[in-house]
Amino acid sequence: MSFARSVWKILVAIKDGLVLLFLLLFFALLYAALAVRPAPGMVRDGALYLPLDGAIVEEAADVSATDLLLSGDAPPTQYVSRDVARAIAAAADDKRIKAVVLDLEHFGGGSSVHMSQIGVAMDKVRAANKPVLVRSLVYTDDAMQLAAHASEAWVDPMGGVALTGPGGTFLFYKGLIDKLKVNAHIFKVGTYKSAVEPYFRSDASPESREAMSAVYGAVWQNWQDEVKKARPKADLALVTTDPAKWVADAGGDAAQAAVKAGLVDRVGDRIAFGQRVAELAGADNEGPLGSFKSTDLKVYLADKTVSDAGKAIAVVTVAGEIVDGDAGRGVAAGDRIADLLDGVTKSDDYAGLVLRVDSPGGSVMASERIRAAVERVRAKGLPVAVSMGSVAASGGYWVSTPAQRIFAEPSTITGSIGVFAVMPSFEATLPQAGITTDRFGVTPLSGQPDLLGGLNPQVTALLQGQVEQTYGRFLGYVAKARGKTPQEIDKVAQGRIWDGGTARQIGLVDQFGGLDDAAAWVAGKAGAKEWHIAFVESEPDTLSAFLTEMMAGEAGHAKAGAQDLAGALSRQQQGVAARLEADLSRLIGGTGIQAYCLECQSGEARTVRPAGGAQASSGWLTLLSRFLH
Repeated sequence: MSFARSVWKILVAIKDGLVLLFLLLFFALLYAALAVRPAPGMVRDGALYLPLDGAIVEEAADVSATDLLLSGDAPPTQYVSRDVARAIAAAADDKRIKAVVLDLEHFGGGSSVHMSQIGVAMDKVRAANKPVLVRSLVYTDDAMQLAAHASEAWVDPMGGVALTGPGGTFLFYKGLIDKLKVNAHIFKVGTYKSAVEPYFRSDASPESREAMSAVYGAVWQNWQDEVKKARPKADLALVTTDPAKWVADAGGDAAQAAVKAGLVDRVGDRIAFGQRVAELAGADNEGPLGSFKSTDLKVYLADKTVSDAGKAIAVVTVAGEIVDGDAGRGVAAGDRIADLLDGVTKSDDYAGLVLRVDSPGGSVMASERIRAAVERVRAKGLPVAVSMGSVAASGGYWVSTPAQRIFAEPSTITGSIGVFAVMPSFEATLPQAGITTDRFGVTPLSGQPDLLGGLNPQVTALLQGQVEQTYGRFLGYVAKARGKTPQEIDKVAQGRIWDGGTARQIGLVDQFGGLDDAAAWVAGKAGAKEWHIAFVESEPDTLSAFLTEMMAGEAGHAKAGAQDLAGALSRQQQGVAARLEADLSRLIGGTGIQAYCLECQSGEARTVRPAGGAQASSGWLTLLSRFLH
């Protein structure tokens, strides 16, 4: 019977494997059939309609087909900032497009830098005497930054505006660590390097507060300056000084309060808004009430081919946390990005390189892999510039050091030149469970680092020495790049973050500008009178893309959650579980020496989104259980 049961289990496993294989094959064939169809649609005379029901990002994240099939849920929708900005800017000169319309009711937010990029495109449409209309139920900071550039901003009667500014709550684990009698060994260099403070402090250090206050204050001031310039009638002081009184003075009607403060122009529901757009762009008589003639983002981008005239300027993107290995897009995997850069080195198709950096850093080893690959591009004789996005700090600055010129935006968060490592040991925890240890070794490093019995002085000194040597290497790279001594760089390093404006003043950044400005500089250095940008990217998984689109179409907004004022404010805290998972993983995950900026995440990502819904929650619970047991 035992033999029969074993055979039966094997047969069931083979059956399950074949079912999964045939299912994957079915979807692959289905996608192939769909992929050979003509373009998804034609551009209609009417509005360019952008219902942005997700986050604006530098690079959309890849999700494997297996994960999609196992989870059964569509991943959060993401829109690449440059795609949205390109579509809106193109509408300015397109006679078929009568108006640009943004629906932000389900907007997932984005960085201030990305909002500015899209805002410039909206201004271009308005300069062409075309209306730009925006609607939302609730406007938070990111949505308001876009709405400021609209010719008409609408808010739902049940909605309003909630401006919070950059910042947030950081988690500190010293009390938990002490309670569990875990010994968190901290190895770091940098007075301002706060990424490890959660493990040995109960609150932020004075140095950390000083740096964060300066950077967040500068980013907030830049945000206000942009909104006031785009919408001079906006009374931001009234809205941000005492928001409760501001709404109360309007009889508790947050929508009318927003109109009186000059933040929005009109109050109306979705149907009234649609009817207004129909007046400008034409009604769609075949649709429901409030429908208007329109073209969506995907169709419009497919219709707008990008010029490939002249020499190609390669753009390689470093977006997300820098990690070791070969992860997909949306995470800055050292091996994958180094391979892309080496492809630029091997090819004769490119006249130069722009490294687009939007990363708070991460693994030093992965950062060094990317930096060395950029050096190889320079060794070939190609001009290299860095274009910093929202964040280019710590490891994000490490990879930027080989560039001949660094471009950043005033609200870019950069610097954080410092490194650390953190390692727990449980020599005081285990005896509480009746477990003891006894060590034997032939050298001082035998069995070290011993996470169960504790780290001895030799390995402690060795690890701190390695962190200090790595910091010295970091200073050397920056000093060579900026034409200064390591001692001079050390004065502005020490793990301190800087806003783009201050970074330019102290010499960490050369000039303000975006990706196009950096590419133009590279083209000039290459002597290219005619040029175009060529994004060098990993090939997307076509099956994953198809499954994502199919699941997203079925899911719609069913899981979007409450969209009123209370719901909008609550959603900004949905990233707590993901943040907890990341913090605990950094403590017990064996991540090695890190060049990572903790403050950067709360400075720009004001609307925090969970990394993976239920999966994120289960992830941090798993980590916590590992920590406790």
